[in-house]
Amino acid sequence: MQRLKSILSKILEIPEEEISDNTSSENVSTWDSYNALLMVSEVEGEFKAKFTMEEVMKVKNVKDIKELIKKRGIELHE
Repeated sequence: MQRLKSILSKILEIPEEEISDNTSSENVSTWDSYNALLMVSEVEGEFKAKFTMEEVMKVKNVKDIKELIKKRGIELHE
């Protein structure tokens, strides 16, 4: 989870401790369409995973990102 929080913190410009499963575009002003694409790109690179456009379009919060990563068989250590 630390690796994911680090990526999200950098892109969204918020402290890692403010990131939770419920972090989303509804409660973080910097979570816009551009940064959403950056997050996907960074997460794919960091975790060596590829997501489909359909999967990416369904991402609404951090929990959704974690589920995509886990769906690829990648362990996220909390």
